[in-house]
Amino acid sequence: MNKWVDVAAGVIVRADGRFLLGRRAEGSFCPGYWEFPGGKVEAGESPADALIRELDEELGILAEEVRPWLVREHEYEHARVRLHFFEVPAWRGDIDDRVHSALSWERADELSVGPMLPANGPILKALRLPRVMGITSAGAIGAAQQLALIDAALARGLRLIQIRERGMSDSESEGFAREVMARARRASALVVVNGCPDLARRLGADGVHLTSRELALATSRPGFEWVGASCHTRAELEHAAAIGADYAVLGAVRSTPTHPCRPGIGWDAFSNLKRGLPLPVFALGGLGMEDMSTARRAGAHGVAAIRGAWRVSQPFPE
Repeated sequence: MNKWVDVAAGVIVRADGRFLLGRRAEGSFCPGYWEFPGGKVEAGESPADALIRELDEELGILAEEVRPWLVREHEYEHARVRLHFFEVPAWRGDIDDRVHSALSWERADELSVGPMLPANGPILKALRLPRVMGITSAGAIGAAQQLALIDAALARGLRLIQIRERGMSDSESEGFAREVMARARRASALVVVNGCPDLARRLGADGVHLTSRELALATSRPGFEWVGASCHTRAELEHAAAIGADYAVLGAVRSTPTHPCRPGIGWDAFSNLKRGLPLPVFALGGLGMEDMSTARRAGAHGVAAIRGAWRVSQPFPE
């Protein structure tokens, strides 16, 4: 059996949100296929150092920051590849392609090139996942206030809502959820329903978010376009990945008003718990949009928030 080959790949993102893809040249493995720039991790290199070197050699740019994101494994006929994906939000120099037959700046929701190299393809869905998840709490603050906050957040660019309600009757919860769905559809935002697949199906929601208890009982992926899970341990994160979840939410990073006496795990623990996983992980717990850069440097896909998502006065990050 072939040994694992470690490869570093960069998601190089422009200010407009588009990322860079390169088409493999004739004479290389899988010519004509598109990929994220990067290359093999050499002996003695970390994946991050390998990516910085490869971007210099391939594109003539110096990455100013590389943020760990996902690690995915793929078995080709000739090799078993472990791809370490990093986000590259800033670099110096003008891009001067030296190895690809073509380059293209793309968006995951309107890809204009193909085919993608098989090991790179699953990354495109992860790139469609918004960076901020707003979690509802209408049972605590009232449906009218929550809907007003949702209207304001959608107007500022929020594109992912988790309906998570406690303390409402079933009929009240469904009525509220239908109001959220109507607003989200007008704004082209995604909606996932926490802990109730039947309600998610009745609403025509985009997905379901599994509680940690539901995740423990799950042996396969539920039949929705988007499936997420609440996690608190490495074992839960690995199980979410094993059933094919599209994302996980991990926390609490800090103590929260809901559990003020329970200390958060902190950013170092968050980073260690999610390291090497193949699915995006949101950071949760006492966070706001001001924590986005810190979260992403720690390897988070973005931030999930019950309160912090609704008190934003600036446009949401893409």
